[in-house]
Amino acid sequence: MAEIVIENAVKRFGKFTAIDNVSLTVREKEFVVLLGPSGCGKTTLLRAVAGLGMVDAGRILIGGRDVTFLPPRERNISMVFQNYAIFPHMTVYDNIAFGLKMRKSSKDTIRERVHNAAKLLHIEGMLERYPSQMSGGQRQRIAVARAIAVETDVLLMDEPLSNLDALLRLEMRAELKSLLNRLGVTTIYVTHDQIEALSMGDRIAVMKSGRILQCDAPTHVYDSPADQFVGSFIGNPPMNFLHGQAERQGGQIGARVAGFYIPAADPLQDLLADYVGKPITLGIRAESIEVLEAPAEDALPAEVTLMEPLGSQNLFTIHLGTDALKVSTHPDFRVKSGGRLWLRFPAHKIRWVDPDSGRTLTPERMAVAQ
Repeated sequence: MAEIVIENAVKRFGKFTAIDNVSLTVREKEFVVLLGPSGCGKTTLLRAVAGLGMVDAGRILIGGRDVTFLPPRERNISMVFQNYAIFPHMTVYDNIAFGLKMRKSSKDTIRERVHNAAKLLHIEGMLERYPSQMSGGQRQRIAVARAIAVETDVLLMDEPLSNLDALLRLEMRAELKSLLNRLGVTTIYVTHDQIEALSMGDRIAVMKSGRILQCDAPTHVYDSPADQFVGSFIGNPPMNFLHGQAERQGGQIGARVAGFYIPAADPLQDLLADYVGKPITLGIRAESIEVLEAPAEDALPAEVTLMEPLGSQNLFTIHLGTDALKVSTHPDFRVKSGGRLWLRFPAHKIRWVDPDSGRTLTPERMAVAQ
């Protein structure tokens, strides 16, 4: 197994910069997900690691070896593509064996590894079939089996589940995560699906416009997004962002939103001192807002614009001034559209955001910025 180190990588296509000075270290046996919207550079970065597209600047190391300008076959990597890239004229056995044959492995080695990989992916009884005789999920299993049969240092996966239906994706996601945990192979996985990223990765690298905005454990990226884009991209529904004005009241700093004062947590008081009297943005998850059926002194009255029953939860849409707010409640909590409820915002669940830079204000990030 091997560590992957990307140092100040740059990739341009004419005047367009697809990868903009990206640095990332993937530790040995770690599973890192590159997550972001279409066109953010995640597949371009993956292809650079694979050697399918050389970087214009920076370098890439695998296992301490500089592979920046080496062809794919000399990098000891395997890759699973979005469209499977399996050969329709070959049997399942021959598809899985393809990489091993290219490496001129012995027949005994090929037979052993093909059967081992097929068993891990639960397709050991289909080795004599052709891809046309198999479902999309089974074809994807062939592609994964071919990649792991080679037993490379690094596994690269480019949206491998995107062509599967929702139920099959759920099943394959769980199986793939379990498989890779057992194999312990260093993996970079590209997806635009945040659920895949949150459920599978050891760390998530969120990308936008060719840059990595945040790379951290899934729970930390979800709970403490580095900026407003990350908060709005991760989560279903996305994080709510409310626009207000920082205000000092009774010696405590908070924000006035839609005429209601929301205090900040104690650790943020010093950070917010410079924002008093200025615009400030508050971020909070739908499930973090406390919903009350009766008035309370510290609760904001609100009118429900829309209620969406989602089975495991009810999702309310509420408007506060110009901001639309999503609030999640237990499925037994029911208020019809036009009904009234009261909202409480726990101070420790609020993320305070600089409205100009979009960066989340935390003691750690402010210390780094200084």
